[in-house]
Amino acid sequence: MAAHDTCVPAGKPSTVRYTRRPMSQTIGATEPAPPQLRERVFSGIQPSGASHLGNYLGAQVNYVALQDQYEAIYGIVDYHALTTVHDGAELRSLTHDMVLDLLAVGLDPDRCALIRQSDFPEHAELAWIFNTVTPVSWAERTPTYKEKKVQGVENSLGLLDYPILQAADIVIYKASRVPVGKDQAAHLELSREVVRAFNRRYAPIFPEPEPVFTEAPTVLGIDGQTKMSKSANNTIPIFAEPDEIRRLVMSMVTDPLRIKRTDPGRPEICNVCQLHRFFGSDYLEIQDGERTARTGCVDTKQLLAERIIEFFRPMREKRAKLAADPAVVEDTLAAGAVKVRPILDATMREVRAAVGVGRA
Repeated sequence: MAAHDTCVPAGKPSTVRYTRRPMSQTIGATEPAPPQLRERVFSGIQPSGASHLGNYLGAQVNYVALQDQYEAIYGIVDYHALTTVHDGAELRSLTHDMVLDLLAVGLDPDRCALIRQSDFPEHAELAWIFNTVTPVSWAERTPTYKEKKVQGVENSLGLLDYPILQAADIVIYKASRVPVGKDQAAHLELSREVVRAFNRRYAPIFPEPEPVFTEAPTVLGIDGQTKMSKSANNTIPIFAEPDEIRRLVMSMVTDPLRIKRTDPGRPEICNVCQLHRFFGSDYLEIQDGERTARTGCVDTKQLLAERIIEFFRPMREKRAKLAADPAVVEDTLAAGAVKVRPILDATMREVRAAVGVGRA
């Protein structure tokens, strides 16, 4: 039996203790008494299309950093993707591609666990149990539900229940931290409420997950109006061919009031100028060029396109090499499953015993 550590959530009496099993490293290995463990984080990534600038700058770059700061578990949440992807072959392909994307940007299976949600049906089992302690009104008022409806996502029961499954994804591994941008903290609050409701009714099994605030800028799409997203069809895929990246960047909307080349611009409004912050240290000079009309929008677009292409070139080449190995995706997911399976099994034994389902 592996040694367990314990964590006492803030605000709880010291007599309430949550057991937290460390991630396994190898199959069948004898586990020594673990050292002081890092906190565990979980984040889910929906495989709904090619990774784009918004995904990278808003999330993926943080995933890479966090794998060295925390005990990190990242899930390809294909159950969640069923709310928007309704073709089985397409979903499998998107899941496969998302694993390649994450490996290419820097996730390392030796430093984190990368898993596929549907390999663990216990996620859905725990979500159902959470459904029984969650009022419908809690799900209806979540920002995620409202945003998806505005985006035109089919208003299915799965969409309403999405945040309940999200809560199960996090706490089934007893993750105490979830990486979010400060503007997304409200999305995590429902998970905390569900945990409190379950713990009150049955037993103090789960810690309340806390946010790890990361620098997650809101990246506007090529329309310059709305957040970059696949559903809005306004993305710049980071692994697209160079000519495609050039075409998309050159189509970007800039300052709508700058009609002529000689008109002064407003770099704080221009999405192209704002993106330059992430791809060069001279972005203030570029902004000044726009403000004084020393440079034109075409100039700044051309420069941005080339910088994006060069920035992602090593990742694009790495992804191509990974894609040439037909086993790399499933091997990566299998390695992640080995690490997390003992955690998940231990949690579900506690849950089933507490609620009274399954074999006694």
